[in-house]
Amino acid sequence: MEVRAFAEQVLCSELLENKLKPASGEFTDDAPGEPSDIAEPARTESLKFAAHRTAPAMPKPGSFKDAIRRGVAHHILANHELQALEVMARIALLFPAAPTDFRIGLCQIMRDEQRHTRMHVERAAMLGVEFGSLPVNSYIWNKSLEFRTVLDYVVTLPLVFEGRNLDHTLEFASYFEAAGDERSAAILRVIHRDEIEHVAFGMEWLQKLKPAGQSDWDAFCSHLQWPLRAAKAKGEVFQRDARLAAGMSADFVDHLEQESDSDA
Repeated sequence: MEVRAFAEQVLCSELLENKLKPASGEFTDDAPGEPSDIAEPARTESLKFAAHRTAPAMPKPGSFKDAIRRGVAHHILANHELQALEVMARIALLFPAAPTDFRIGLCQIMRDEQRHTRMHVERAAMLGVEFGSLPVNSYIWNKSLEFRTVLDYVVTLPLVFEGRNLDHTLEFASYFEAAGDERSAAILRVIHRDEIEHVAFGMEWLQKLKPAGQSDWDAFCSHLQWPLRAAKAKGEVFQRDARLAAGMSADFVDHLEQESDSDA
């Protein structure tokens, strides 16, 4: 399947089932086309982005004994995964001149994002919360509107959002386990393993696209756009080994571990 066709399927389809429809065959990039800047993904009315601050906040871990609160958590996480999928599709359309290996690799990761979205949607429904029954935010998508280069994307989505998810996935797995919900915990552990590969993709392309002679850390920091900062690329319990497995150097991980958000 052509990269552009897959990106258009994801970004321009209103129905969730079409957004999450697996690509057919291997990816090709023979007809990347002209740059296309899409301001908002097509979505059904129930999944359109809500007004600022109207989407529900993530439930507190202590409330996870309640199945509905766990369902709300999966609903929020499903929207995070769906936004990531849509942002990746936007990047494929916005930067048709990006290296073919990058564009095909991006589509392979999009397949994971489709699967992650389905897992959260299905689990939320099992817990009594249908996807689209609650307002959803547009935070991740809105960040993509600031991207001017492929490197802006690489730093922001793979290395900040997915990098932070190396911690959050295991944090949430522990919350679900504490509530006796092993099925939900297993979903988060599967996603954690995939995120290692996604962050590795980000590190690979950071190193390929950064200016010659610039360190990984300096390249990373120079493409962060406020209010994003290095401290936003980690959660409460720092998963050092996962970052090393994703190809971050010990020096890069040391820098990141030392970052503090206290002065934000």
